[in-house]
Amino acid sequence: MSTRHQIVLHTVLRALRPLLRLLLRHGVTYTAFAAALKPAFLEAARQELQAQAMPVTDSALTLLSGVHRRDVRALTRGETPALSTNDLNPPVSLAGEVVGRWMSDPTWQDAEGRPRELTRAAFDELVSTVSQDVRPRALRDELARLGVVTCAEDGCVTLCAQGFAPRQGFAEMAALLAANLADHADAATANLQDGANFLEQALYVDRLKPASAAHLHQAATAAWQQMLPGLLREAQQRFESDQAGSAPGPDAATAPDTMPRRRVRLGVYFYDTEDDPS
Repeated sequence: MSTRHQIVLHTVLRALRPLLRLLLRHGVTYTAFAAALKPAFLEAARQELQAQAMPVTDSALTLLSGVHRRDVRALTRGETPALSTNDLNPPVSLAGEVVGRWMSDPTWQDAEGRPRELTRAAFDELVSTVSQDVRPRALRDELARLGVVTCAEDGCVTLCAQGFAPRQGFAEMAALLAANLADHADAATANLQDGANFLEQALYVDRLKPASAAHLHQAATAAWQQMLPGLLREAQQRFESDQAGSAPGPDAATAPDTMPRRRVRLGVYFYDTEDDPS
């Protein structure tokens, strides 16, 4: 019978297969990946020790992670630069928030509840409802670069798809991949080991003809597009309500908000490939 150690290792290796192929396609070898795993293991070990209210010492990090103590000292005393989505201008999160408002607020929708084409002035007003810290022109250009909107010669802006799903901009697409997969993995692992009950389910069917797989893809996309606007409206309403009630009373502007805050990510995915006879 397999031990939990073996089960978890096999599970993670199975989940890594598509990511390992992604690394290889972009020139990241085993040697480079193994070197990058050391600080990643140390950070995971540090978080695990803190979660268990245990001292974060070099010895503890070495014992938990398996990284040699010499490497622990070198890696924990230095600074390891990392690619951050905060370096992107305008931030991807802000662009996504503008698109979310566009899709959820009736102010920016047509009579059928779909995101309507916006004049330049209307788009600028939409951006201002989300943030005053970015120029609307810069955000419009960024969304166009990412393939999320199209801009007409008269300045009108049209949303290309239902949701913020950039098809251009490799760094931005990679950042979304990391965020989505990380939270999906967090939900699944919490259900496996922490007694959580996050929504994490999937439909599976095999031995389909290609036309049937394509039909199911279209059906899944349509179902998500039908569900998304309502969820966006509820999320926006909850967000605005929580911000308004974060510090009630005359001192709302200065009173500290001590209530714990949560972040939520809800996603859907579809994938089809040839059946594996094995």
